[in-house]
Amino acid sequence: MSRTVRNNRWNLLKLLVAFSGAPSGPPGDPWKSFGAMGAEVVLQEEDTEGSWTLLSLLASLLMVFGGALPYVPQYQEIQRSSNTEGFSTRVCLVLLIANILRIFFWMGKQFEVTLLLQSVVMILTMFSMLQLCCTVHSATRVGTKQHRLSDLDWRYFWKWSAFEDYLLFCFSFTALCAVVTLLLLDSAMFVEALGSLAVTFEAMLGVPQLLQNLHNSSTKGMRYSSA
Repeated sequence: MSRTVRNNRWNLLKLLVAFSGAPSGPPGDPWKSFGAMGAEVVLQEEDTEGSWTLLSLLASLLMVFGGALPYVPQYQEIQRSSNTEGFSTRVCLVLLIANILRIFFWMGKQFEVTLLLQSVVMILTMFSMLQLCCTVHSATRVGTKQHRLSDLDWRYFWKWSAFEDYLLFCFSFTALCAVVTLLLLDSAMFVEALGSLAVTFEAMLGVPQLLQNLHNSSTKGMRYSSA
């Protein structure tokens, strides 16, 4: 509710309270009773509005962080076991691309800010997962060959040893999307295509983990909450 409407209601409340407490009029004056009832109604509406505002805030927070919460148990499992074999880092790739595209889609066709913040939180969550996986790999695969983005070996795409390579790839992808979006932002077809691509990638979320489970012939190390 706008500040102007709030002020008008507050002024009405003061007027009704003043009217109900006015000394003029005989005892049992119906106008005085009407003023008291009106003040009570306004107070009840204010309480109801405050309750709905609180519920709306809680729902927004749940939407912003709800998508990232299922990855907390997976993060803890990797930390505990020092083993990343049960988790496919390509899940992070899919979600990073989907949410980066969604942010650029928002620039062309703005939707709820809550969903925009949800994308930002999910991107940060995926970076945290990747950073942990790289740390575990460095500690458990000492002496093995390091694979870097600069090697340009597509056999090891998204299997790099350094977390910085994942950041560099995402930065490059974001820069490319930014340039293309700036050039084609006025095209409604391009904006809708961005949204469709974001939804398509998000719909493919389960595919990398499924392939990882088939490769391992096991679901050991995978937390079902993140599937």
